[in-house]
Amino acid sequence: MSSAVARRNSSFGSSASTAPLSPAAPGVHNAALVTALVLGYIPSPSSGTFSLGPLTLHMYGLMLLLGIAACIWLTGRRWVSWGGDWDLVFRVALWGVVFGVIGARLYHDLTSWNQDPAIHAHWYGFAAVWDGGLGVWGGIAAGVAAGAVVVHRSGNSVRLMMDAVAPGLLLAQAIGRWGNYWNQELYGRPTSLPWALRIDAAHQNGILTKYQSQGQFGYYQPTFLYEFIWDLIGVGVLLWIDRRFTLRRPALFALYVIWYTTFRTFEEILRIDPSNYFLHMRVNFWVSLGIWLIAVIFFVWWQFFHAPTSEREARPRPVPTGPRMAVPKSRVR
Repeated sequence: MSSAVARRNSSFGSSASTAPLSPAAPGVHNAALVTALVLGYIPSPSSGTFSLGPLTLHMYGLMLLLGIAACIWLTGRRWVSWGGDWDLVFRVALWGVVFGVIGARLYHDLTSWNQDPAIHAHWYGFAAVWDGGLGVWGGIAAGVAAGAVVVHRSGNSVRLMMDAVAPGLLLAQAIGRWGNYWNQELYGRPTSLPWALRIDAAHQNGILTKYQSQGQFGYYQPTFLYEFIWDLIGVGVLLWIDRRFTLRRPALFALYVIWYTTFRTFEEILRIDPSNYFLHMRVNFWVSLGIWLIAVIFFVWWQFFHAPTSEREARPRPVPTGPRMAVPKSRVR
């Protein structure tokens, strides 16, 4: 491990580079972490795509799909246990995902138009989500708004559904961060820590020159891994709080926002990917801090000072379905 650290230290701020370590083959997430303990760093995948005949599988998109599936599964289990049905969960997921992706990409395009060269690489670059570039702020806002419309039209409680989906959203964000790993993007400052993420020179374009390595590889803070762990812990915390305490809906959703933005604000200090700046800090730092402050104020007011309305909180109810075909039992053989 000491030799690996020595190589990392020599790759920054020196024109003479040592011979790079041989690339480690990318494996599953647990294998990558075990490898980090042996090599003194986390190896990055050589490619973010796989070819299956004429098809090209983008691992970034696959991670997003796995995150969405996990969110639907956890939300559905919670909603059904409260007396709801899966049909509404699937309908919310359909419209929430569509508008969530649109909102996330729109936020990224608006805030990174001059920083992300992939947007201008092709005529369709503004919509090339498989190359990365989804702003969580736009995605959550648009997805929740679309889902709220679906829930309201079904006659169910929007506030109750927001609390049902909160842990699932955090789980989806945790899994989705592995897409950044496969794309070798959104990493943090250079480091010599034994769990540093190795990034090849081709994926250091766009960051400041002082952060770029002189050799073939650089070693950086694995912010994707930090957020993955933080979000997974948050899922357990939210589920425990929901079982242990009586919350006024949608207080759990507010806690989800508080939990996520608490770390995201710190993460923005570590990240070095291209960004607009305001008062010497990344724009998303201020966005995260502002959302955290609003969520804290809302939670304290709503949970402890807000007078409950006289209207009884609606319980989940099945979405009306059409008539079903009946088969006489005597005809079944």
